[in-house]
Amino acid sequence: MNKLNHSNYDISFSDGVVTFKNINTTLGFVRYNKEAEVEYIFVNPIFRRKGLAKKLLQIVKERTNTTPKPQDPISPLMMF
Repeated sequence: MNKLNHSNYDISFSDGVVTFKNINTTLGFVRYNKEAEVEYIFVNPIFRRKGLAKKLLQIVKERTNTTPKPQDPISPLMMF
């Protein structure tokens, strides 16, 4: 596994979103609420297995002072 260091990408913050990107593409991002419920997390397939998802979740934890957890689905599928 080839880890990335912070000099390989930029981190941007907006309301409830943290994005890792380099000069060419988005490496990954996470969308969360103030209760640290993760709505969506994505890591570009080319940059997977390098610890980016862990870093994204660590930032969510630092910004919310709460351990991140998955958000409940907005509209769960129902079987009839």
